[in-house]
Amino acid sequence: MTPEERLKIEERAVTLLKTVYDPEIPVDIYNLGLIYKIDLDDDGNLTVDMTLTAPNCPAADFLVEDSRIKLESIDGVKSVNINIVFEPEWNKDMMSEEAKLDLGFL
Repeated sequence: MTPEERLKIEERAVTLLKTVYDPEIPVDIYNLGLIYKIDLDDDGNLTVDMTLTAPNCPAADFLVEDSRIKLESIDGVKSVNINIVFEPEWNKDMMSEEAKLDLGFL
């Protein structure tokens, strides 16, 4: 896989993750700062490290499956592995400026 192909797939992954919304928060998971890492290996295996706003988030299964389904649709992606991590612990400072504005934090 060329660096250009890798970049294109990673950019597509970001675009798709911006379409995944927590049902309780009107902001996508990428702008909420829940995505910590997007890694694509040379074989097309995509690994995403993401967190949740709270460890007992009732939407966790929905968020992971919605993300997986969308990421698996990317041409060039062979498999998707989503890891839920809690280090570092999420806080509102991880949100984009746009998300903070949408939620009234600015």
